[in-house]
Amino acid sequence: MNKKMILITIILVIIIGVGVWYFFFFSKNNEQQVNEIIPEEEISEEQMRQTIVSLYFYNESSKSLASEGRLIDAKELIQEPYKKLMELLIEGPQNTSLSKTIPDGTRVNKAELRGETLYLDLSKEFIENHQGGEEQESITIYSIVNTMTNLTEVNAIKILIDGKENQAFKDNKIKFDDPFVVIKEEDNGEVQTNNVE
Repeated sequence: MNKKMILITIILVIIIGVGVWYFFFFSKNNEQQVNEIIPEEEISEEQMRQTIVSLYFYNESSKSLASEGRLIDAKELIQEPYKKLMELLIEGPQNTSLSKTIPDGTRVNKAELRGETLYLDLSKEFIENHQGGEEQESITIYSIVNTMTNLTEVNAIKILIDGKENQAFKDNKIKFDDPFVVIKEEDNGEVQTNNVE
């Protein structure tokens, strides 16, 4: 008998031994009753398909980004996850204490994952309708970055405008030359921009 077979046999004996001990320990304890948990109502097929996603919006009182959990149909997320999350960001928050971060009129032309970088092609309204100011622009960028990088396969976001790379907001303070990555917030809660070098 080779070493591999001996090891497998030992593991099986241990597993069976633990199983037998567990069975006898709980079957002897007759004083403890096992109550069947019956839900108050049946869970529908639609409820079983739902999942929670985290979307990041601006919190005026804390002057930082805050996550809002949103219950959505998992089927929608499976088909086009990046586009769906962007559309939810564009719609804005449901929580009244949070503010929208994506300019009105913005559309998602295309969302494509290449390696670990998500290429987001947005319509020109993303820059044309933005109120401007480096702090607000940074908040807009990182609401996208923080939302998208909740998906384990995404580590950076490259923003294109109507298919064109190397664009920028109107004041040219934040450029889209390089992908954006997740950064930790500073102690004061302000979001800092950080491009991949």
